[in-house]
Amino acid sequence: MKDTFKHQGMRQQLVATVKKKGITEVKVLDAIGKIPRHLFMDSGFLDHAYQDKAFPIAADQTISQPYTVAFQTELLKLQPCHKILEIGTGSGYQTAVLCLLGAQVYSIERQHELYKKTSKFLPKLGYRAKKFIFGDGYIGLKDEAPFDGIIVTAGAPFVPKPLLGQLKIGGRLVIPVGDDVQIMTLIIRKGPKEFEQHEFGEFRFVPLLEDKN
Repeated sequence: MKDTFKHQGMRQQLVATVKKKGITEVKVLDAIGKIPRHLFMDSGFLDHAYQDKAFPIAADQTISQPYTVAFQTELLKLQPCHKILEIGTGSGYQTAVLCLLGAQVYSIERQHELYKKTSKFLPKLGYRAKKFIFGDGYIGLKDEAPFDGIIVTAGAPFVPKPLLGQLKIGGRLVIPVGDDVQIMTLIIRKGPKEFEQHEFGEFRFVPLLEDKN
């Protein structure tokens, strides 16, 4: 499959849609405009690739809505070379956004089928994470901590304590918290035991899976 002028035009329409919904950070909008989202989706959904919607992928998971990807990315306040832990590689679309923005990405996926597929697929498109890990997102990645940012791309019923401990001072954790509906939550580490929390309204994610490795 190729990335055609038609796809590029559709992406610019998607950027306009996401911008209208309140995304303002230029480099995030640029990333949405550059990444060929249709290549991350099953062929049956190709006609819908540049709609601002989530769609099913393998292993009962979804590729996130572009607005949601942009919203979470904006909350991270990424700087080039920031060390970022991503919980839930999924299709790799969010990973690609982080890589394109210059982050050093460590990405954990719990579904082995997706881990194998995405860890091979992303480098072929030129998006090179520092590390892909098959593992449990609830425990994070202690060996590589601390992180400038941690982004969770599935709904967590609570904030896992290991993730808080793996943030740098000043680091930001972006996580959707809740069961059926999640509240997008930003936690900023202010000190060794001091955290500041902000909430940003309701979103819907597939559940963050635990302990089945």
